[in-house]
Amino acid sequence: MIVQLLQAMRPLQWAKNLLIFTALVFDRKLFLPEYQQQTLSGFILFSLLTGAVYLSNDLIDLENDRHHPLKRHRPLPAGRLTKRLALVSAILIPIIVLPLAFQLHTWFGVVLILYWLQNLMYSFWLKHIVIIDVLLIAVGFMLRVAAGAILVEAEQSPLGSPWIYVCVGLGALLVGLGKRRHELTILMDTSTQHRTVLSDYNITLIDWLIASVTTGAIVAYSLYTFSAPNLPQNHQMMATIPFVIYGVFRYLYLVHVKGAGGEPERLVFQDRPLLICIIIWATAATAVMYLG
Repeated sequence: MIVQLLQAMRPLQWAKNLLIFTALVFDRKLFLPEYQQQTLSGFILFSLLTGAVYLSNDLIDLENDRHHPLKRHRPLPAGRLTKRLALVSAILIPIIVLPLAFQLHTWFGVVLILYWLQNLMYSFWLKHIVIIDVLLIAVGFMLRVAAGAILVEAEQSPLGSPWIYVCVGLGALLVGLGKRRHELTILMDTSTQHRTVLSDYNITLIDWLIASVTTGAIVAYSLYTFSAPNLPQNHQMMATIPFVIYGVFRYLYLVHVKGAGGEPERLVFQDRPLLICIIIWATAATAVMYLG
C-alpha cells in the first residue's frame, strides 16, 4: 500500500520541481554550498507538497479518471490505493511540510502556501473555466522559479530576473495546451466525461493558441539572451537559441505528428532527441554563465 501511495504521488512529475534550481544556476550561486543545501531542501519540500496536491486532485477526479484510457490505471482509480489512506496523506503531508518550509525561509513558506491553495482552487473550481485552466498551469511553474529565487536570495531582485518568468510561463503554457490537445484527440466524444472544460475547447482553437505561445516563447527567450542584465555582456548566451528552437519544434512534432503530449514529464525521458537537446542546452547555458 505504501508503494501504491508513492506511485499516486507521481514522483516522475517531481522533475518539474527542478525549476527551483533555476535561480541557483542563473544567479551564479551554483557552487556555493549554503545555497546548494537551501535549494535542495526546498526541492524536497516542494516535491512532497506536490505529491499531496496530486493525491487531492486524484481524489476529486476519481470518477472522471476511471473514464480515461491512461489515468484509470493510476493507483486510486484502479482501486490499488484506498481513498482513506490517500485522504489522510493529502492532509497530513501539508501539515508537516508547510511549517518546515517557513523554517527554511519565511517567503518560501508563503510561496508553498500559495501553490497549495492555488492547486486546491484549481482542482475544485478553476480547472472548469476555459483558458484559466491552462493559465494556472503556467502560474504553478512560475511559483517554482520564485521559490528557488527566494532560497538563493537572488541579487537582481527578491524574485530573480523577470525574463525567467516570461520564458518559463510561456513554456508551461505550451506544455499545458499540448496536454489539452492530446486529451481532445484520444478521448474524442467522451472527453467531457473526463474533463468538462474540454467541451469549451476544440482542436482549431488549441492549435492557434499553441502557435501564438510558441512564437512568444522563442521571441522571449531570444530577447532574454542579450537583454537580461545578469548575463555576461559578451552575448554568448545567444548561442543557446538554436537548442531552444529545436526543443520547441521537436515538442510540436511529437504533439502534432506522433500524437503525444498527454504526459509531458514522461515524454521528456522517453524521446531521446528531446532529452539530449535539453541536456545540451542546460550544459551550454551553465557554461556561458560561469565561463563566459
